[in-house]
Amino acid sequence: MGKKALAEFIGTFWLVLGGCGSAVLSAAFPDVGIGLLGVALAFGLTVLTMAYSIGHVSGCHLNPAVTVGLWAGGRFPAREIPTYIAAQVVGAIVAAYVLYFIASGQPGYALTPNGLAVNGVGDLSPGGYSMGAGVVTEIVMTAMFLMIIMGSTHSRAPAGFAPIAIGLGLTLIHLISIPVTNTSVNPARSTGPAIVVGGLALQQLWIFWLAPIVGGVLGGIVYKTLSPEAAAAEPDIEGRKATA
Repeated sequence: MGKKALAEFIGTFWLVLGGCGSAVLSAAFPDVGIGLLGVALAFGLTVLTMAYSIGHVSGCHLNPAVTVGLWAGGRFPAREIPTYIAAQVVGAIVAAYVLYFIASGQPGYALTPNGLAVNGVGDLSPGGYSMGAGVVTEIVMTAMFLMIIMGSTHSRAPAGFAPIAIGLGLTLIHLISIPVTNTSVNPARSTGPAIVVGGLALQQLWIFWLAPIVGGVLGGIVYKTLSPEAAAAEPDIEGRKATA
């Protein structure tokens, strides 16, 4: 479990630093900003690269909603959930502080209420979307993310391609939902920046725990119903057969 926890810490650290970092440091950089498409791709690439790097160690969840969703889908033992979630949240918080330190190195930088790519609705939503719209978006997107994860790591899926499907799936999710909530689908990713920024981002953090976990559980249950044998000994995220 120690190695698994360390892998989840490192992987989630990379997800937040790479994904949120692209939004904070590069999205609107003068003349060569990567924009919404670049940020969406960055989040997908963080998961893809970590899946190939640590998938064989911890399964590369990097996300409390994924961990709980895989449990609901019969793929993950309940006893390991607290350790995984703790490692993910700590990794996200450390990454957020590292990103803040880097960003503050630019002359004139000031931490705003929506800084560090925090998630939010209403005043914190990039498009001004309501809480209802944000909650539904996060539930649906996380549920579909779990479907992608469980399907691509199924024993009947082509071996070795799961990280690509999962990374591209997360990219697509960001392309859809960045304007609504700045895209969470991951309570740990939301927690790190919210703790650093504080204020309204921290007040709204409960939304980005509740909605993604509900979506993760729904996605896990639906896929388990769709493919009952999915809960049996499945391959890990890289397509190798899982061992007890």
